[in-house]
Amino acid sequence: MAALQCDPTEKKPFFHALPGSDTLTFGMLGCDFHCGYCQNWLTSQALRDDTAGVLPTDVTPDDLVRLAQREGAKLVGSSYNEPLITAEWAVDVFKVAKANGLKTAFISNGNATPQVLDYIRPWTDCYKIDFKAMDDKRYRELGGVLQHVLDAIRMVYERGFWLELVTLIVPGFNDDDGQLTRAAEYIASVSPEIPWHVTAFHKDYKMTDPDNTTPETLVRACEIGARAGLRFVYAGNLPGRVGRWEHTTCPDCGDLLVERFGYVIRQQRVGPDGRCPSCGRAIPGIWC
Repeated sequence: MAALQCDPTEKKPFFHALPGSDTLTFGMLGCDFHCGYCQNWLTSQALRDDTAGVLPTDVTPDDLVRLAQREGAKLVGSSYNEPLITAEWAVDVFKVAKANGLKTAFISNGNATPQVLDYIRPWTDCYKIDFKAMDDKRYRELGGVLQHVLDAIRMVYERGFWLELVTLIVPGFNDDDGQLTRAAEYIASVSPEIPWHVTAFHKDYKMTDPDNTTPETLVRACEIGARAGLRFVYAGNLPGRVGRWEHTTCPDCGDLLVERFGYVIRQQRVGPDGRCPSCGRAIPGIWC
């Protein structure tokens, strides 16, 4: 293990998975992408960047699950590098976690194959994909292929994982209306019920040229997502500066269901049955 932290599930981000809970998140080393703006580069790029300098520590699945229980976490997640690289290890942890009543999550770049998704599915509840751009040229700059990620989004959804998508909006890289519209329309074609988070870039690692993302840019991206038919669009990591886009509202009656300020839940009205208490609409996610 090369990274370990217990923090809000909303930070992963999952907004429709046990709001207000914590996730014990662990990670190893290495990633098949090489994003210049990676915020976890100390672990993800450790195998190709000598300045990363993180060394792994021995730990057992039982150790991690006991720690999750001591911390009061309700989920255990694999992140901080590309978790599919160490899928076997994550599954070993998840087997123990689920035997102890915890939910489990992969936080991934989405460069997945059908075989690995089938392998992890029995032990994995939630899956977050970083949907980095809607332009193949941009993806190849990061070491990936757009079509592989588009295919993975559909495969993850069809296999019944709880799926949420995140796009880090980088000025001059993926923030144009064309890319955002195509991304939102693709997500809606898989399911308009998939939550889409658009989050703010800040200068990090090797990418220090673009400006930090403004709240106005995030709101514009959210409005594009809503116009494309997405029912749950969120602006993340600029708390208090993006208006209603931090919150979950019922798509049918418009009532406020989950009120947030950053990672803090101020109000949570979705019951264990996963329905809007005002009109009864089913709100997709994991609520108990």
